[in-house]
Amino acid sequence: MRRTARTLLLTPLIALLALIGFAAAPAQAATWSSSDQWGTWSNGGYTLYNNIWGSGAGAQTIWANSASDWGVWANHPNTGGIKSYPNAKKVVGKKISAISTLTSTYNVTVPSSGAYNTSYDIWDSNYDYEIMLWVNKTGPVGPLGTAQGNVSLGGHTWSVYKGSNGANEVFSFIRTSNSTSGSVDIKPIVNWIKNTKGWFGDVTIGDVQFGYEITSSAGGLDFRTNSFGVSAS
Repeated sequence: MRRTARTLLLTPLIALLALIGFAAAPAQAATWSSSDQWGTWSNGGYTLYNNIWGSGAGAQTIWANSASDWGVWANHPNTGGIKSYPNAKKVVGKKISAISTLTSTYNVTVPSSGAYNTSYDIWDSNYDYEIMLWVNKTGPVGPLGTAQGNVSLGGHTWSVYKGSNGANEVFSFIRTSNSTSGSVDIKPIVNWIKNTKGWFGDVTIGDVQFGYEITSSAGGLDFRTNSFGVSAS
């Protein structure tokens, strides 16, 4: 009787612990995963970053089979301020004038709740200039800086913002409607900033990053990159 009673008491607890464990894991075993704040993994010319950098962040686990098949489980509290930017990065390392083509494709599955954006984060090699391309956003999130109007470039129509975070200039392109898949021609965008607006010169494009800028994901939310790639020549 005691053994039966103990088993009956333990069974719900074991089920609960298993549920908690599975909630923080990918649907299938991944090649790599990390819950470390700065967890990194290199594969096929890309680098994956867990990148939990904001104050007040909660738990977050990144997993990956490749740079084009990866995801994040994040449980950040429902408070303001960016908590993390888990991402995949490709280094280009060419001046704008030397780039013939710079394109990227993406396909993501993102939650319908929380506060976040799915975005490219493109940097020059000196990290003086940051170009953000938001392909979708959910919840109370917004770009840095002042509105510069709308422009159609690279296969999309964007609302453009220009600002500074105190360390570098930030140019944010917010897609006028949410998208979970598509392609972006990045070269016309950097040409427009350089040639049409004159906001920078012939800088060297360093990192092209793609990921999820998460402000809140209370209770634990899943972000999945079904496919992603960057092509530069």
